[in-house]
Amino acid sequence: MISDQPLSPDAEPLTAAVRRVLPSVRADLERLVRIPSVSADPAAAPQLAASAEAVAELLRQAGLAEVEILAAGGGQPAVLAHRPGPPGAPTVLLYAHHDVQPPGARADWDSDPFDPAERAGRLYGRGAADDKAGIAVHLAALRAHGDQLPVGVTVLIEGEEETGSPTLAPFFAAFKDRLRADVVVFADAVNWTVDTPALTTTLRGGTSVVVQARTLDHGVHSGLYGGPVPDALTALCRMLATLHDEAGDVAVPGLVRGAADPLDLTEAQLRAEAGVLDGVRLTGTGTLTERLWAGPAIAVTGIDAPSVPEASNTLIPVARAKVSMRIAPGDDAARARDALVAHLEANAPWGVQVTIEPGALAAPYAAPAGGRARAAALSALSQAWGAPAVEIGVGGSIPFVTVYAEAFPNAEILVTGVEDPDTRAHGANESLSLTVFERACLAEAFLLRNISQPG
Repeated sequence: MISDQPLSPDAEPLTAAVRRVLPSVRADLERLVRIPSVSADPAAAPQLAASAEAVAELLRQAGLAEVEILAAGGGQPAVLAHRPGPPGAPTVLLYAHHDVQPPGARADWDSDPFDPAERAGRLYGRGAADDKAGIAVHLAALRAHGDQLPVGVTVLIEGEEETGSPTLAPFFAAFKDRLRADVVVFADAVNWTVDTPALTTTLRGGTSVVVQARTLDHGVHSGLYGGPVPDALTALCRMLATLHDEAGDVAVPGLVRGAADPLDLTEAQLRAEAGVLDGVRLTGTGTLTERLWAGPAIAVTGIDAPSVPEASNTLIPVARAKVSMRIAPGDDAARARDALVAHLEANAPWGVQVTIEPGALAAPYAAPAGGRARAAALSALSQAWGAPAVEIGVGGSIPFVTVYAEAFPNAEILVTGVEDPDTRAHGANESLSLTVFERACLAEAFLLRNISQPG
């Protein structure tokens, strides 16, 4: 629930307005969750179109007369809307995305991923938090202010964030002038806990490569040729094993690693949030927040090789793996990717033939210190939660953040969120804390008010 601590007199009417609109906003969130807008699935294109149409209609109902569905470079549909503010008022860009991750195996979910279900104060469903709840938070703030909106507002609801925003460059080139704002609010991050709000000030960048090892022009009998003849899968495993040292730190030379406020994160808390099994040790060195936010991370996220049921006594001629890398704030994404490629090539054993396909880049981000909007956001979050807000880093990437920061260096960027450590974004049983959702709606309404006030 929204904090019951005493509010300043000017906050009480806005708090009451948010509470009035919450039932309708939640109903609209559930409607959006029912649309399986999986941007990674080419067959889901009609669902992406339906999701964009639904968002556009909700924004029109919220009082934004200028609403369009746009795309560039063959990308997925985005919704762009605008409403001017009072004379002299700043313009705020509100960002979220309407596409979602694939649900994965249905058996891993306790309920249908596209049929929202409430259990124990949480709303379960794919996109219930990441990031259709971000759309709902924007709607709540707009509806709460109604005809008295104190700032100009531009709303951008992207349609391909979950695939790394592959057509972001042409989209930005086509519509850059319409995206200009004084302040940007990215509602796509996490809070420190359900009861402690957070403003995200750093993001790691991201990239990936697909590495292929080839040893033979065809598979051969392992009994007849095993011993002197290398197989590609074993060679690939040896290459991948060099990506980390014995402590679990990334072993690729030349990558940046920074520092982070440890806050009060404990190993027990992290293990519980991530679901680490008993006896499995955490990897790496340094504080936990440094490892999560300020250092590089590498994971093998997929391997192309015969499955166990399909395996035969054959030396594998070719094997491939996808290697995902997170890049620390302060590092250069292209240079970091080149370092990863060079490391894999240098550690190919036995002269195996290696080819590497580089993936897209998402640059890391660090917000400048200070700023009026940052102070306004911390105040709004603290007032909505009834608890002091903290500043945190996030280990993930939001490609639009870094592109926007480069294009409009004078704009203040605020990364807020509706998630919490139990959300399980991208995984089975993704959920939204309804307590956090209410507080996030109130915080954004306060934020728009705060930004409009001088001083």
